[in-house]
Amino acid sequence: MVTEHTSSSPAQVLVASNRGPITYTLGEDGTLDARRGGGGLVSGLSAVDDKLWVCAALGDGDREAVRRGVGEPGVRMLDIDPEVHADAYNGIANSVLWFVHHLLYQTPVEPVFDAEFRRQWASYETYNRAFAEALAQEAAEGASVLVQDYHLALVPGMLRALRPDLRIGHFSHTPWAPVDYFRLLPDDIAEQLLHGILGADRAAFLTRRWADAFIGCCTEILGGTGRTRIGVHGLGADADFLRRRSHEADVDERMAALREQVGEDRKTIVRVDRTELSKNIVRGLHAYRTLLETRPEWRERVVHIAFAYPSRQDLAVYRDYTAAVQSLATEINGAYGTEIWTPVVLHVKDDFARSLAAYRLADVALVNPIRDGMNLVAKEVPVVSDHGCALVLSREAGAYEELGEDAIVVNPYDVTGTAEALHEALTMSGDERSGRTKRLAEAATALPPQQWFLDQLEALRQE
Repeated sequence: MVTEHTSSSPAQVLVASNRGPITYTLGEDGTLDARRGGGGLVSGLSAVDDKLWVCAALGDGDREAVRRGVGEPGVRMLDIDPEVHADAYNGIANSVLWFVHHLLYQTPVEPVFDAEFRRQWASYETYNRAFAEALAQEAAEGASVLVQDYHLALVPGMLRALRPDLRIGHFSHTPWAPVDYFRLLPDDIAEQLLHGILGADRAAFLTRRWADAFIGCCTEILGGTGRTRIGVHGLGADADFLRRRSHEADVDERMAALREQVGEDRKTIVRVDRTELSKNIVRGLHAYRTLLETRPEWRERVVHIAFAYPSRQDLAVYRDYTAAVQSLATEINGAYGTEIWTPVVLHVKDDFARSLAAYRLADVALVNPIRDGMNLVAKEVPVVSDHGCALVLSREAGAYEELGEDAIVVNPYDVTGTAEALHEALTMSGDERSGRTKRLAEAATALPPQQWFLDQLEALRQE
């Protein structure tokens, strides 16, 4: 069931995403507490005042807010049945589509597309239809609708059938799988996903590589992209916000605490990630251990600050991965730590101020995903760094397209090569590091979030 919570007048600009800009928490006394979210999408959408954001109610607090008619102007939250949402979000979006686009399957044993998959796929269709119907209801004649990400891949086609007058865009924040991997999906599902996105006037991606992969899938499976235009918009870091926020008092406090944990005159290798399988945290820790094994001169002279914030802990494979990260960090500290030196400082509790403090302190930033649509950490660290930071960057991150020239580039599967890259980064001269950091920061901020969104909107409105 979708509870009606309509805006007062039809909207000219609409955005659809699974997660909205606000989250409600239900207190024990029945009160609702509203908290605004952050991130590139929230920042980008602030560029347009008169818009409607359609999103899903994600928890008990959100659903209760919808039922009470509580909300804020410009946001419509859909109270989709919790079981339908769980099937669509965890069963399909995060356990199938995410795995396909990030090449995460252990193919000897998975995937298995059986009756349970088909049942969950039906929920994914129901979930997408709820969004399409809400958007069709809310949109003014000829309005512009920007649909976000793999959760809502079917919405453009469904919405096109309901409202052919609309200008519809779809943006993929993930990579797009190469055609041979995409064809792991059942043939009818692969076609349905492509037709869904091709319901848009314009389908856009973070890099040319992901756009070309989508075109390749459409060409191989459907014979082409039809009338849908393809675009690329490389989301950048919000420099003004980051520089301002990183010098507030709570960040200074976190910096002092981290400096104490690191110790005097030691270099730092920093990573900040969710414990998402694609982020490759375990291999990063193996590379750091290899550095300490093969380059004993770094023992007691470097500390790996690793922030691994839990992600998707309602899925067993993610809980196991988080546990593996913690276990390996403990193992490295047990093998190499001394009374005066802890080789790995690991934090698993999300703390944005502490992340910014680590960015400022970093001598080296390690960003080594198996595959990533963009990876804003790679863009944020050079912007915030106090004294210049060498970036060790996976060639499989979308950010590589813009930052590769001034980063030390690694194959994310090559632990030995990554260890050597860490050594190269740690021994880089101050002048070279400063020069690279300046150029990285310029490239990283070329398309800040607000301009990123406005560019898409303008491109969608063009004939």
